Formats: sequence, structure tokens, C-alpha cells
Amino acid sequence: MPLHKDEILNSLAATANVAQFVGFRPNSDGSLAQSYCRISGYEENHRFSSVREAVSALLANSSDKMVNIRSYEPQSPRSREFIYGLSSVEVVLTELQRLSAERLHLIVNETIDVKDGGVSGVAQGELIEFAPDDTPRCVEKPGVASLPFPLGMKVLKAVYGFAPDLSFAANARVEFSIHPKPRGFNQQHTIVWEYERDTPNFLAPSISWPNRFSRHLGDKAFGLLIADCLGLPVPKTTVVSRRVAPFTFGRETGSYEVWTRTSPVEPQPGLYTTVKGWLDPFALLLREDPKGTQLQSVLCQSAVRARYSGAAVAGARDLIIVEGRRGEGDRFMLGLDSPEDLPAFVVENVRATYAVLASRLGPVRFEWVHDGDVVWIVQLHCGATGTQADAIVPGEARSWIEFNTSAGLEALRELLTTISEGQGILIVGRVGLTSHVADLLRKAKFPARVKTDA
Repeated sequence: MPLHKDEILNSLAATANVAQFVGFRPNSDGSLAQSYCRISGYEENHRFSSVREAVSALLANSSDKMVNIRSYEPQSPRSREFIYGLSSVEVVLTELQRLSAERLHLIVNETIDVKDGGVSGVAQGELIEFAPDDTPRCVEKPGVASLPFPLGMKVLKAVYGFAPDLSFAANARVEFSIHPKPRGFNQQHTIVWEYERDTPNFLAPSISWPNRFSRHLGDKAFGLLIADCLGLPVPKTTVVSRRVAPFTFGRETGSYEVWTRTSPVEPQPGLYTTVKGWLDPFALLLREDPKGTQLQSVLCQSAVRARYSGAAVAGARDLIIVEGRRGEGDRFMLGLDSPEDLPAFVVENVRATYAVLASRLGPVRFEWVHDGDVVWIVQLHCGATGTQADAIVPGEARSWIEFNTSAGLEALRELLTTISEGQGILIVGRVGLTSHVADLLRKAKFPARVKTDA
């Protein structure tokens, strides 16, 4: 006979950190009988004299002075109604009475702030999914980060500084949350909310972003973190974020110089500051995003002694486009410098790096710096582009508006706000198909071609 959820929680509390809770089961007369509990300051499974006393004790000892109610049917492994964030004993008792009238079994547990910078999610088989600012039921909504379990654990450890305590059987389904501050009955960083045995062993889907967690960190930060956790060379990077404590990943490059890079919520090619040297991240965030809605973090990244720099993208028909120039590539990415012919060994090295990334992520786009020996990844995005030799964004238009690359990236950004459906952009001047100019055109999705001499 399968165990009830309160029995599972009671068993789980012997080996895992659980939120403080008290369980109730319906009697035949409609009243409730206490089953198991874990409340700080009381013995395990302390017997309270009444439902009111138990709820009062739980509210008094909960970290945020609030509780949730989870209802379920004993023969079903999934919950029924879930009520979040109740702070009144009377309100809790009213909801318990209503739900018990439906013969539901009930668990009241402490509310733990889901907006404390941590994440909640589910680990099952080879898959882990999670998101910030939500309960483990976030997995029922779009936009969760969905990663192979080992990769997801590396990502979470890099960001929060500790490995989530999720060492369970491979065929288990675990609902969890992780928190910057210690929480729960045992005052630890990982809380296990539900545990089911003998569940399907899901395979991890293809990795993609933006997702809710990449927005939580900033798109550049997340992409570079993925590359680092996959074992690719990423310059040592410290992330100063709005939502989580500063964290560092990547490898030493041998240089003592740094780049300061802004990390928007989602890609905004060339819009925000990237500069060699250190800038005050707080002044930078205040100046470029005073409302705090567009820039999620600032990156301090070790410089690479650049012999060559550029970008690689997946184009149409699986074509891998590698472009760059000798030296540093910031002017090339902004469309101010044209691509140059690269040595064969550089192109070969970049293509080999692309193959490693694509084997795990599918089609990707990345910016790279080559120091003569190593290809360093300095930005990473997922997805193909559809770009071809002269068609940056494939498609036909009724009319074409010419844009000269010498006008600069901001002029192109302004032009794109004025054109309408049926129009396309004709690029005058040589521009890299992997540059921010091309990124911006692809993001806008209007047909865009490079004007030929003819």
C-alpha cells in the first residue's frame, strides 16, 4: 500500500530538511485528527491538544509567520488544492474545515519566501527543472530552466555556493526549493517538499534560454555559466547581480586586465555597456537602467590576450559561419570594423569549439577570443539564425530601405523602430554576419540583405 504524503514527509524528515509542518486526516464525523508534525521547539510528532493549538504553534515558529495548506487524496500521489501564504489562525482553521468536508487529507506547512533569490523545482530521473520566485509547481508553467541533472546541479552550485541536497534514488521524483538563508526544521539551504518513489525516468530535453532562471541572472551570465559548466574555456567571471549574492566561475586567463560587461535580462545586441577596464557596477546599473527592469547584472571578466577575436553562428542549412579580426573584437561586433581573413588554425579551433557546444546544446551563437592556443568563449546564446552569405534575415519585401553601416549601431536601432511590415533593410557596406549589427537585424525579424556591388 502506498504511503500517505504525511507519512512520506515524516519518513523524509529523518534524512532530509523539510519545512515545518503538521498533518491532519479527516475523521468520519468531519473533524480532523493530527498525524505527524515537525515544529521547531517541539519533539518530533508532538501531540497537540487541538487543531487550533497545532496551527498556532506552527505560525508562531514559521520563518515568515505564514503557512500553506496542501490537500490531497490518499490514493493519489498528486496534490489537490494548494493555498499559499496564510497568516491568520482563524483563516487557516476555516480553510481546513472547508477542505476536510471534502474528505481530503491535509498538510499545513510554513510558508518560505519564494522571492528570496533562490529557486524551486523538481528533480526526476535525468532531469532537473527550476525557476525563481515560485513554488515547485513552477514546472507546470512555461519558462522553467530544464537541464540534465548533473549540469543543473553544477549551475546551482556555482550560483549559490553549495550543492543542493538532492541525493535520492534515480527513480524518485523530488519537489525541492533552495534558499540563500538556512530554512526549515533543520535550518539548511535545501528544503524537500515532496518525494515519490518509482516514477518515470525522464530524459532531459534540449537546453534552451531565455528562461526564467536566465532572466534571473542575466542572459550573458547564464550563457557563460552554461559554457563553463560544460567544461569549455570561459574567462574568470564575477557576476554582480540584483537578485543573488556575487558569484564567480571560469578560468584564469593569465591577464590582470578586466572587461566590464552589462548583462541584460534578454539579449540586446550592442545596446548596453561593454568596456575594457573596471567600472562601478552600481553606478552603471543606475545610469543605464534606473528602473531596474532591463539589466540584471554586471560582469567583471578577466581579459584574454587576444590575438584574434570574433563570433560564430549557425546559419541556414547547418552552415557554420566563423568571422573575426586580428586583435580585440569589440569594434568588429559593433559593425565598425569589417571581418578579416582568419588563419586556418583559428577557424579550425573555433569550429571544433562549436562542435562541442552543439553536441550538448544544438545550434548556438557565440563570441570568442583566441590567444594563440585557446579559444575562449566570452558570450554564448542558443539557436540557429537562418543567415546566409548575403541574406542576414531571409525573406522578401515590397520595398527596401538602405542603411549604411558607417552610421553606426544606434542609428540602425532607431531605423528599425520606424519601418513597418512589408519593408526590408538593405545593408550598404561590409558587415560581419556574426556582428551585433546582424544580431540586431535578426532580432527585429525584418528581411535584411547585404547590398551587392552590382
